[in-house]
Amino acid sequence: MFFSISKKSVIFANIIDNIFFMDIVDKFLAHIQDERRFSRYTIIAYKTDLEQYVSFLFSKNLTVEQATHRDIRNWQIALMAANITTRSIDRKLSALKTFYKFLIRNKYVRINPMDKVVTPKQSKRLTAFVSVRDMGKLFDLFEFTDDFEGKRDKTILELFYATGIRVSELMELKKGDLDFYSNTIKVLGKRKKERIIPFSPLMSAELQDYIIFLEKEFGFINYNEKIFVTSKGKPVYSNFIYKVVRKYLDMVTTIEKRSPHVLRHTFATHLLDNGADLLAIKDLLGHTSLAATQVYTHTSIEKIKKTYNQAHPRA
Repeated sequence: MFFSISKKSVIFANIIDNIFFMDIVDKFLAHIQDERRFSRYTIIAYKTDLEQYVSFLFSKNLTVEQATHRDIRNWQIALMAANITTRSIDRKLSALKTFYKFLIRNKYVRINPMDKVVTPKQSKRLTAFVSVRDMGKLFDLFEFTDDFEGKRDKTILELFYATGIRVSELMELKKGDLDFYSNTIKVLGKRKKERIIPFSPLMSAELQDYIIFLEKEFGFINYNEKIFVTSKGKPVYSNFIYKVVRKYLDMVTTIEKRSPHVLRHTFATHLLDNGADLLAIKDLLGHTSLAATQVYTHTSIEKIKKTYNQAHPRA
């Protein structure tokens, strides 16, 4: 009986401590939003990761302060057992690393257990992309409906391929971000970092036509209003854009992944395959380091075959 009471006391104490640390999590999220300027989607992901971590510790009657590198390793093993991908686990550990640095800096904990945690090795995979031929089929052979929805969908697909912007960046585009004099768009990327991306006269005409359709459908929009909306005039959201991209890519390609990010990969890959400088691609994509861009230095099978046929004596 004494043991039972003692155990309940420990559990109760841990509940109080974990409630306290969930309040610290909120302060941490405010920190990475206001001071570190992390993107909205990174903040949402980090919040989910930290809530999962605290819940795991609670199930083990542990607090964040009590957790050691072995406990984090056990969480890592539990995630692997639940078939969570290596990439996702890596992100969760990255969230923990940033979180514990915040805790140390603000003296909420004295020891950083992440110092002894080894990040799992990720399998090297080639980035998926759509071939030039299939992108040509999408824009030159496929007939989009001649109404607002058809025009919007085509413009979304064209813009992804023409600029390589992220889903979050496309969702936030406003009329005032479009400069048809210089044929550029202003994009607010990760950590509130602005960049200017050029686009072709063809893309310029596509965007201007879309704005005409948009204002004909919903009336004049001012320069601080978002340009991509649903058929009800509400701003588009992430799942909506994923469905649009998947719908049309399903018709022209058989690659396994058919998402907006694949169009970003396609943009970068096609630029690189046609001789674009890697540093220029880095700036266009809004990467903070060249290492993030080097994933695109893979070579498509078409280019490998071309090189082989040109170089091998018996090809």
